[in-house]
Amino acid sequence: MKKLDYTKFSSNIELFANQVVEGFITGKHKSPYHGFSVEFAEHSPYNQGENTKHVDWKLFARTDKLFNKKFEEETNLRCQLVIDASSSMYYPIVKDLSFDQPNKLLFSIYASAVLTNLLKRQRDAVGLSIFSEKLDVHTPSKTTKRHHRILYAELDKLLNEDGLKSKLTDSSNALHQISELLHKRSLVIIFTDFIHPHKTLDEQFEAYKHLKHNKHEVILFYLKESKTEINFDFENRPFKFIDIESKEELTISPNSIKDKYQNISKKYEEDLRIMCYKYKIDFIEVDINNGFENILDSYLLKRQKMF
Repeated sequence: MKKLDYTKFSSNIELFANQVVEGFITGKHKSPYHGFSVEFAEHSPYNQGENTKHVDWKLFARTDKLFNKKFEEETNLRCQLVIDASSSMYYPIVKDLSFDQPNKLLFSIYASAVLTNLLKRQRDAVGLSIFSEKLDVHTPSKTTKRHHRILYAELDKLLNEDGLKSKLTDSSNALHQISELLHKRSLVIIFTDFIHPHKTLDEQFEAYKHLKHNKHEVILFYLKESKTEINFDFENRPFKFIDIESKEELTISPNSIKDKYQNISKKYEEDLRIMCYKYKIDFIEVDINNGFENILDSYLLKRQKMF
């Protein structure tokens, strides 16, 4: 499938999400809506005065009688989108954010908007949770148009928050709360860079175990910026590195620690993968510079497995 050119889309979150999903579905199906919302079930007699939207005109041509197509909704899914909005998600710090130069939070916001649009098309319920040091936003999953507008408004509000304000991470507390607030089995999709400087992986996964214990399915989108966080691609000169959350500073030449950094980073990711595998959590590594197709594909694959 041809990669979508996001620079051509509107900065309006809802409009952008609609355009991305249209392009994505069109790339996979002859019809943008084929096989996504409802499936044909049976015919029912057409009554005078009814909307002709669902009249089966092909059947009318054969029988000279009017019948409506009755549709059966696919099994409804409840999905909770969860965004880590701590300070580390504002990395990388760039002067003019765009889809050519996103940070992790911008990527998460627009990815969540895109998934909201797709869930809406499938008549699935969707909710939104946002956390940093605490659970800042939690909306239960619903299917109404008014609810979708509220979600887009929350995403737009988050997009315009001050990124200079220091917000620490406490994913464990937030995810424990979310697990208790979700009263029905849900698909929980989490966008995070999994940076939690004060807790070990074992400590962090207590909250993920809580979600699984409550019968929720979980997709963890692990966000990284490949150039600097994976490849550690910096010029060969001293740099001042500043921890976005704690504001601690360290001046060092990147080349002197590159190998050690990459080894530690690789080991951490391997441990994270093992933990996800152990607790049956879908682990998806995401390069924020590569668009949303991987997000949508992963979600659709998970949905197919659930039903």
